[in-house]
Amino acid sequence: MRKPTELSIYFLCQALSIETFYSCYGAQCSFSMNSFFSSGGREKKAEPKSPVDDQSHIPWVEKYRPKNVDDLVYQNEVVAVFKKVLGGSDLPNMLLYGPPGTGKTSAAIAFCRQLFPSQELFRDRVLELNASDERGIQVVRTRIKDFAHRAVSKARSPFKIVILDEADAMTSAAQAAMRRIIEKYSKTTRFFLICNYISRIIDPLTSRCAKFRFKPLPTQCQLERLLHICKCENMNISEDALTTLIVLSEGDLRRSVMYLQSLSCREHVTSDFIFAMTGQIDEKVVRELILACHSPNTDRILDSVESICRAGYASRPLIDLLYEQLLDDDTLKDIQKCAIFEKMAVIEARLLDGADEYVQMMDLLFCIQSQFCNK
Repeated sequence: MRKPTELSIYFLCQALSIETFYSCYGAQCSFSMNSFFSSGGREKKAEPKSPVDDQSHIPWVEKYRPKNVDDLVYQNEVVAVFKKVLGGSDLPNMLLYGPPGTGKTSAAIAFCRQLFPSQELFRDRVLELNASDERGIQVVRTRIKDFAHRAVSKARSPFKIVILDEADAMTSAAQAAMRRIIEKYSKTTRFFLICNYISRIIDPLTSRCAKFRFKPLPTQCQLERLLHICKCENMNISEDALTTLIVLSEGDLRRSVMYLQSLSCREHVTSDFIFAMTGQIDEKVVRELILACHSPNTDRILDSVESICRAGYASRPLIDLLYEQLLDDDTLKDIQKCAIFEKMAVIEARLLDGADEYVQMMDLLFCIQSQFCNK
């Protein structure tokens, strides 16, 4: 709050002109005036502080995403190309494909951030789109075309980069429209097409790009990365537990890191808890189902299916595990396996259409039982 003398001086200034005020009071009030106006006339309310950028609140998938090309693991071909481009070579249009969680998007972003180190330059030169959200031809005709049409200075790099993630989700018309844009703006724009299934990209697009397949990461590469994260997070977990996580992730490092963060709140981690936490089905459950199918007693199959439904197991992962077990079963002939696998395909199609899981699992297990009992 202001002192009464300072407030009186302020309101007196409103009524008198500056010359009259100084002629009457002179320099005696200069100190009060200076202190009053320098402080803004009144006390301002304290502005709320913005939240501090707390690294502990960032998902580990983003926190430990590769920051540069050297951080990428097990993708030597694309790393070699990126390093040549950073050394001054020309950059081709690139098609990065492979299973999820193998580093396709991380590789593209890490390269762009290393090529355009400042945040302002990165925003000006890189357009990142997720084609699963923006998949129509209108996006190609507006956002991508407008970005590619912009001129660039040759101060650092003579081209811009468009990153199209999940490009296999783009419609055929949008992919066809991309062909002309890639050719027309080849002097100023490069395209990174990222997808899981290269077969869903039309041939005219694949022929205009250098193709790089991202392989599933082997166990040792994932283990080294997870141990590094555990060390940074002061997390105590055995290598056996980490190996279980890696097996369940099936080469998907992103999924492994997500599982690891979910386990970070526990002091003791066991394999049983990992199966329960990840929602994976234990192989013992699958073996019990197959044993039930060996018996001609249908009540045993009914009890097994009911226990699976009560446990909340999803049908599609269970079908995948049944497939793996039956594929290696030497007691079945190849013709019998073909009949079972054909039934599995029909069951999966029905589940995608919204069929009841209980009924479909009964149908599948009775089919397996018929093959075991009619040898």
